[in-house]
Amino acid sequence: MQTLDNFNFAGKKAFVRVDFNVPLDENLNITDDTRMRAALPTLKKILADGGSIIIGSHLGRPKKGPEDKFSLKHIVNHLSELLGQPVKFVNDCQGDAVKAAVAELKPGEVLVLENLRFYAEEEGKPRGLADDASDEEKAAAKKAVKESQKGFTKHLAELADVYVNDAFGTAHRAHASTALIADYFSPENKMFGYLMQKEVESVEKVMKNPVHPVTAIIGGSKVSSKITIIENLLSKVDNLVICGGMAFTFAKAMGGKIGNSLCEDDMLETATSIMNKAKELGVNLVLPTDCVAADSFSNEAKTQICQNSDIPAGWMGLDLGPDSVKKLGNVIKSSKTILWNGPAGVFEFSNFEAGSRAIAQAIVDATAAGAFSLIGGGDSVACINKFGMADKVSYVSTGGGALLECIEGRELPGIKAIRG
Repeated sequence: MQTLDNFNFAGKKAFVRVDFNVPLDENLNITDDTRMRAALPTLKKILADGGSIIIGSHLGRPKKGPEDKFSLKHIVNHLSELLGQPVKFVNDCQGDAVKAAVAELKPGEVLVLENLRFYAEEEGKPRGLADDASDEEKAAAKKAVKESQKGFTKHLAELADVYVNDAFGTAHRAHASTALIADYFSPENKMFGYLMQKEVESVEKVMKNPVHPVTAIIGGSKVSSKITIIENLLSKVDNLVICGGMAFTFAKAMGGKIGNSLCEDDMLETATSIMNKAKELGVNLVLPTDCVAADSFSNEAKTQICQNSDIPAGWMGLDLGPDSVKKLGNVIKSSKTILWNGPAGVFEFSNFEAGSRAIAQAIVDATAAGAFSLIGGGDSVACINKFGMADKVSYVSTGGGALLECIEGRELPGIKAIRG
């Protein structure tokens, strides 16, 4: 497989699919440029070689075509600052104006195309269907957009000599610019960007080639949203730590009294099945034993330490208790490969962040002792960033949904398109 380091971009035009889906405030100013900065090594490598760059990305979720608030023109000035050079922009991603702008592109220059999702063909989903559209109408609309998607994809591919996918955050989507476009390039002319390569390598260190013991920490509120992840991990890990709100579904499944704690009653049998499966496979399933319970869902609530199986009526568990912190910490610190997805409590409230902070610190300690640690999933990333520990773990994924699908064991279209 071709790699960025082994390719010389001199005189080449590279279509680089990035994930510049950054948050904007009401004045359309960027509030977090993490995703843009993450792509800089790839962009700078191409420019240093003497190549030129055609940047493709989406921004937001436009539903009816072009909308000013979703225009990529709002990120051009900041990208210019990050790269230290002027960046060009064309207010479309299809048509003669785009072809002309690309034709004028000189080595060392950067051109940003307009939001790819302004066209339904990017996602391959029909738009504008009436709510009462018949099944036949929906099928016809879907067929039509799929047909036109071929032309859209071919146009993008014909703009460049080389295709570089550096958008791991969209790698789970079989969209025109994230997967389908790769078919128009030979194996030696398509490759991962540095960010994409690092994401894939990090996931595979955990899921395919881990150093044991392997520990997965799965938190968050709902068992139902993590069931596929848990089932896939059971055959790969030595320790499975369950925390956050979902732990109370397990506590109730074992006959515990959980007060007003979060619980999915329709998942009680599933929780029991997971516990039985872990035992059958010899996996150490680690569940919290105690919690910080509150009398309301508020940072100012009254609190008490309770056993997870004996929470008074009217009270709810919102964070790990001291015994749980110690128990979970010991497991994490003895691990050589660690995956963390989902917080241990309501970390957004300062009075209920201690459990998540303790898990983060245990991961940092294990990493310092030689473990490989991967943090992924929105809330886990928010946790590690809030606690100022992101630079003390092995890797913090930018992937979100893409990472979760990797952990679920799915093959991502954006990865398959490059690897073949």
